[in-house]
Amino acid sequence: MKQTLITLLAAVAFIMQHSAETHSQQSTNSASFNRLEVRQFGVMPDGELIHQYTLRNVNGVELKLIEYGATMTAINLPRKGLEHLNVIAGEETLEPYLKGYPAGSVIGRFANRIAHAKFSIGNTEYEVTRNTGPHHIHGGRKGFAKVVWSAELLPVTKDSAALRLTYKAVDGEEGFPGNLTVHVTYSLNDKNEVKLYYEASTDKSTPVNLTNHAYFNLADQGGFENHELFIKADIYTPSDELLIPTGKYAKVDGTALDFREFHPIGERADDSQPRAHLYDHNYVITGGGQSIVHTATVKEPGSGRVMKTFTDQPGVQLYTGNPLGFCLETQHYPDSVHHPHFPSTILSPGDRFETTTIYAFDLP
Repeated sequence: MKQTLITLLAAVAFIMQHSAETHSQQSTNSASFNRLEVRQFGVMPDGELIHQYTLRNVNGVELKLIEYGATMTAINLPRKGLEHLNVIAGEETLEPYLKGYPAGSVIGRFANRIAHAKFSIGNTEYEVTRNTGPHHIHGGRKGFAKVVWSAELLPVTKDSAALRLTYKAVDGEEGFPGNLTVHVTYSLNDKNEVKLYYEASTDKSTPVNLTNHAYFNLADQGGFENHELFIKADIYTPSDELLIPTGKYAKVDGTALDFREFHPIGERADDSQPRAHLYDHNYVITGGGQSIVHTATVKEPGSGRVMKTFTDQPGVQLYTGNPLGFCLETQHYPDSVHHPHFPSTILSPGDRFETTTIYAFDLP
């Protein structure tokens, strides 16, 4: 009880301090709204307080974040005459996330799969958590999605607000080598761009593959199967029945994976495959892996909302296996540690992992 009270008092002081800073910054920017607000979201079992940070822009868009899992709990888009619409799956309290609610969190140390939950760096073999049959997925049983990150409010500018979250994974965590320091900076600007900027450094060579597991649904009501999707990719990485890449590349030509022209997400499912469970595939982004490029566009025909995705990552995973929404997880390819011809995911001491993903929204 004493621990909780101390934590709550510290949180009140924290919020008052940053509310004053935000007010001062807004006065400087001559804005009539708060670009950044902080409130209590919940309390961890050990008494640690979790905050929710709300970033706003001049168009009424809101991005809501919590320290647990560095999670986006909402991307709220304004609607004429109606309440905001949250276009990602999210909850209003901490409890569902503590029970494993699978949405909006940062995934690491290694997103997607590692075959047989083992890999070698040099002459050393490492075994990591087996949590999908004999294989590894999404960083392990906890990974980065079920830990508390530390938060740093960044200065509000005339057209954006940002929050930087940090987690320090210790050597041996989930079996991975190296003490890894990870930063994820979320920002929202007046162009309706939600930007995720990832950074990481290590003291031992280690695999690093970071993404966000947000489920999107742009519709006012109903499912996402009628959303029209474009993906800038000519090829993908085929997988076996357990979704482990074969190491080959294949063309999307003549397959239901071809989204080089707009198609409804659920259009090409057959009777043997439920419409919402058709896709769990890694696409090789045309021109990806170097500078930030246009990766995908989604149109919701009923409302006219549009979401464009941009990234400097080489791949994007389209996942539709959950009725909460569809995922466009920017990433390096699954199981890259076993395929030397895939873009490398090994981060070495002295090097820095950096990558950016942007979700940009056009409002009707």
